[in-house]
Amino acid sequence: MGRRGFPPGRSSRCTHSLAVHAINASHRNPGYFPDVELPVSLAATTDPAAALDGADYLVLSVPAQSLRASLALWAPHIGLGTVIVSLMKGIEVGSGRRASEVITEMTGVPADRVAVLSGPNLAREIMAGQPAAATVACPDAAAARRFQTACHTSYFRPYTSTDVIGCEMGGAVKNVIALAVGIATGMGLRHNAAAMLITRGLAETTRLATAMGAHPATLAGLAGLGDLVATCSSPLSRNRTFGTHLGRGLSVDQAAAVTRQTTEGVKSAEAILNLARTRGVDMPITDIISALLHEKVTLEQAAAALMERPPKPER
Repeated sequence: MGRRGFPPGRSSRCTHSLAVHAINASHRNPGYFPDVELPVSLAATTDPAAALDGADYLVLSVPAQSLRASLALWAPHIGLGTVIVSLMKGIEVGSGRRASEVITEMTGVPADRVAVLSGPNLAREIMAGQPAAATVACPDAAAARRFQTACHTSYFRPYTSTDVIGCEMGGAVKNVIALAVGIATGMGLRHNAAAMLITRGLAETTRLATAMGAHPATLAGLAGLGDLVATCSSPLSRNRTFGTHLGRGLSVDQAAAVTRQTTEGVKSAEAILNLARTRGVDMPITDIISALLHEKVTLEQAAAALMERPPKPER
């Protein structure tokens, strides 16, 4: 990793050129957390070849919906020994593919060289050096352990797993549940409603993930419950904040304009719901949030629909 940067796509180079200059000259990113001083060892570039030359790891943190186009530009520069690590928590619209699947498809890199890092990792707290943990998942357990060593610090504790599906689905669905909690908060509902949504949200996340081949224990861990709690509980969460704006009466477009950052749950909700439908998995919270985002129901109808579901045993 060292001094290597992470290149934006060609279409966005002009947009990012000022940020690249600022990062290299003043070690600050004017667009994101401009008050945070970045390490002197970090360099930014718009040149994929320069960024990837001799890289041990390619760490990807781009919107899930632009991943395919970005990889089309970057794939020719990825070395034979480079391990690709995905930080993305979304599902591709249309294909329903997880980030790791898009990566292997677009790069030809085998699955055992593609890892996922996921967990309760709010950026602001990590940059402040506050304690955090995450799961590094890779089909190759040895590769997961190597990246675990590479990113282990005194305040950041990574664990390893081979359950890529569980980690990716936990990270993707929790964003939709966070939208629901944010909406409830914006409507003036309090802790009981939030706890209900978090708990039942975990249940439907686990149902879908295990139907796709994940291990149930993964969803009870950092990439499942841990990430869900952090994202649903913290005002630092983009998805929860977006939902709060919706709950206060803003439209989806208005909430997007106010939030001004990628909110994966908004884009991924329908794709996640389609995955559930093809597997016969019941996901009532995701269903309602998707309908709300597409203006098929009002806030009041959405709340009523969840509470008026027939009573059943808890599973």
